[in-house]
Amino acid sequence: MGKSLFQKVWDAHTVGTLADGRTQLFIGTHLIHEVTSPQAFGMLRDLGLSVKFPQRTFATIDHIVPTINQDQPADPLAAEMIDAIRKNCDDFGVTYFDLASGKQGVVHVVGPEQGITQPGTTIACGDSHTATHGAFGAIAFGIGTSQVRDVLASQTIALQEMKVRRIEVNGDLRPGVYAKDVILHIIRLLGANGGIGYAYEYAGDVFDRMSMEERMTVCNMSIEGGARCGYVNPDAKTIAYLSGRPYVDMSDFDATAARWLSFASDADAVFDDIVKINASDIEPTVTWGISPDHGIFISENIPDPAKAATPQEKATIEEALAYMKLAAGTPIKGVKIDVAFIGSCTNGRISDFREVAKFIQGHKVAPGVQAIVVPGSQVVAIQAEKEGLPKIFTDAGFEWRGAGCSMCLAMNPDKLVGDQLCASSSNRNFKGRQGSPTGRTVLMSPVMVAAAAIQGSLADAREVFDLEAPAAVA
Repeated sequence: MGKSLFQKVWDAHTVGTLADGRTQLFIGTHLIHEVTSPQAFGMLRDLGLSVKFPQRTFATIDHIVPTINQDQPADPLAAEMIDAIRKNCDDFGVTYFDLASGKQGVVHVVGPEQGITQPGTTIACGDSHTATHGAFGAIAFGIGTSQVRDVLASQTIALQEMKVRRIEVNGDLRPGVYAKDVILHIIRLLGANGGIGYAYEYAGDVFDRMSMEERMTVCNMSIEGGARCGYVNPDAKTIAYLSGRPYVDMSDFDATAARWLSFASDADAVFDDIVKINASDIEPTVTWGISPDHGIFISENIPDPAKAATPQEKATIEEALAYMKLAAGTPIKGVKIDVAFIGSCTNGRISDFREVAKFIQGHKVAPGVQAIVVPGSQVVAIQAEKEGLPKIFTDAGFEWRGAGCSMCLAMNPDKLVGDQLCASSSNRNFKGRQGSPTGRTVLMSPVMVAAAAIQGSLADAREVFDLEAPAAVA
């Protein structure tokens, strides 16, 4: 009987089994940032401990760093956190990508572009969207501050082994449908809690054809579907992406690549569950509520609680509509927006900006809409400059900012005000997620965000940008 990638990687990193049944798992790569690491380093100092394998830990700043005047954060707490991570990395011998390095950025963008993220390993970070790195065939997951301490001190953590659900998406995606639409559709179908206890393996024609950056978008939001991690099996695209990256050993790359590919799930691997989805069923998708599984196609109407199947579902819809200030049973298309945000660890990569730039030339952001674009890293920003992308965005009325998490979670100056509604390419639409306790978030792909910014309301990018008409479905 064959093994899944999850089982192969888990077995290869198992140190032992604890009395309570949990696995003591070796962590191949540890990523840290300025928000969840200060307390962990403080615990090490209190215990008189060092970092066990400093060469396996990499740090950057992303959550609290401003996207304007990055070297001079106005918030004293932000300045304190930046000073703390610099000192901790110096004291404990950890590699740190600071603002002066030219490599700073969102931790889940920096890891892959530097070649730190590699197939067949375990990756942990004090951030829930660590699942992003699963796009490379790694088992990657977020951890809490006490676990950050444990990994720093021992390079291991105790975890319960997960079940594995294989999600197959086959067929052709319609024009205007992107990786973000695919994962929002999966979450809509399986629910925000549907993946609890599972690792998700993404497979099928659609994922085979996706670029590495598109795969990262999908894996990134595994956590929004309740899964602890999500991954795509490594293939030729994975190898090509990693070849020549700064932290990839090229001395015997053919052997390294062969080892990486060996971690892919066997043809006869057994899974705990298999879900099959037809790609042609997916349309451009947006959220309407306060959970990532509150998704509908842009062509659909906002749910009506009167049509709910259960009292609990009715109450959930009513709560969401009250917060979002949306009318039940009305079209989602046409809802006015105040802010448009393109960026985050979900959609802040160079391919995201290239794709939007293809369509916005000749268009202008609607009056009254603030539209901001935030590259996921300094490397992305530098590449964008070389390609002239910032000028395309600014000519269309977007603000081009410095690298960081920005308005995804608003632990920095980029925040919604009052009950502003934001068309966002980020990953969470929880109450207050974007900095205002009454701010409203609608998730969608970057191209859909651009369409909303130009229309001044939620819009179908296929119509705004005159994309090819959707294929007929039998």
